[in-house]
Amino acid sequence: MEIDFRLTELTDVDNLLILVQEYYEYDGHPFDLVQVRAALENLIRHPEWGRVWFICRELQAVGYVVLTLGYSIEYLGRDAFVDEIYIRESDRGQGIGRVTFQFLEDVCRSLEVHTLHLEVEHANTNAQAVYRKLGFTDQKRYLMTRKLTTTEAQIAEPK
Repeated sequence: MEIDFRLTELTDVDNLLILVQEYYEYDGHPFDLVQVRAALENLIRHPEWGRVWFICRELQAVGYVVLTLGYSIEYLGRDAFVDEIYIRESDRGQGIGRVTFQFLEDVCRSLEVHTLHLEVEHANTNAQAVYRKLGFTDQKRYLMTRKLTTTEAQIAEPK
């Protein structure tokens, strides 16, 4: 089994949206095509914010992964967040996730990222077990979120 990662380009957004919609439906997230498209296009245009890759098996996309970049005083420098990872159900349980995280670690090291974070649903104990096997630890904290009010113009192209 050969797994490759292909950095997405703007011309890939339509195909990427198919996988993103599958993931959102699987995980029960609301999916707004216009807003998700704008968010993906912005990220692809600004690699300093992060990257999006197709996860490919035998040259066919079987998923995608989004890595966003940040900075943390607590973690003493650059950090990154696995914002989204999705592997089609028919391709799970075959080590693709493990290979994907090794790829992400290599990318992070090349970008001088010191710490890699991810978020997992409380009820998704299977994913939690996988992530623990990969070396992730529960920080005994809650990820708390507050959405800030934005206009459609800001979503379409932030300054």
